[in-house]
Amino acid sequence: MADPELDAVVAALRASPRPADPEGRRARMDAIGARYPLPADIRVEPVAAGGVPAEWTSAPGADPAAAILFLHGGGYMAGSLASHRHVAAQAAQEAGVRTLALAYRLSPEHPFPAALDDALAGYRFLRASGIAAERIALAGESAGGGLALAAAMALRAAGEALPACLWLSSPWVDLALTGASLRTKAAVDPLLQTPYLAELAAAYRGQTDARDPRLSPLYADLSGLPPTLIQVGSSEVLLDDAVRIAGAAGAADVPVTLRIWPQMIHAWHLFHPQLAAGRAALTEAGRFVRGWIAPA
Repeated sequence: MADPELDAVVAALRASPRPADPEGRRARMDAIGARYPLPADIRVEPVAAGGVPAEWTSAPGADPAAAILFLHGGGYMAGSLASHRHVAAQAAQEAGVRTLALAYRLSPEHPFPAALDDALAGYRFLRASGIAAERIALAGESAGGGLALAAAMALRAAGEALPACLWLSSPWVDLALTGASLRTKAAVDPLLQTPYLAELAAAYRGQTDARDPRLSPLYADLSGLPPTLIQVGSSEVLLDDAVRIAGAAGAADVPVTLRIWPQMIHAWHLFHPQLAAGRAALTEAGRFVRGWIAPA
């Protein structure tokens, strides 16, 4: 069934080809965020989160004792507070809590493990600020989704308290690029293709093996991780990343919910102001987060 809203988003993306250089790619993503001004009642407060530039985003009535730690997408090379501010704001509103969005360091200037170190610093900042682990949701989109999983595994390995839940949208969890949907969905994904992902993976991983679980959680032991919501579009080349990580998590006895949204493209939440399915996906995520971080 045709979706005029989605068709308009796809047409705009295809009319704005991705630049070849990192700065151009970053500017292109920031331009997407600039299309969507925040509602007047949303409050944004810059903060240094364990030394990492970050922003608190909240709507009226937000629970100050709970938070979503949000890690933006962009292939570890692009994405910023500006590009995803409207997503962080809507997530905060839907969940009834504040969102702490991190501006983690990007490749190629800062390859692995810089982004992972920053994600852990952001989580520890929340804990040091007095927010209990069971009141934190760790969330990420695309590369940020893989980063959220990697951070959760690093916390588990360190013996630290894990967040209450994980929310992963369009997660990139296999930098070895073995998913069949990289081929089968190539014709319908307007954002990602295998050569581009291979370039991003090489820039981020440096000399680290692509199957290292800290880079590619698909190859990790996922046991003991918190309840997880995975959202992915049926038109994504990363569809198999989401399906396979959901299967691996379920096999490891992690409570996991996989939602495949028909026709949706990679990171469709970005376009929620003009895309009803984006708003519905964020409502679903907010409901999931509220269910796990609500006070006992």
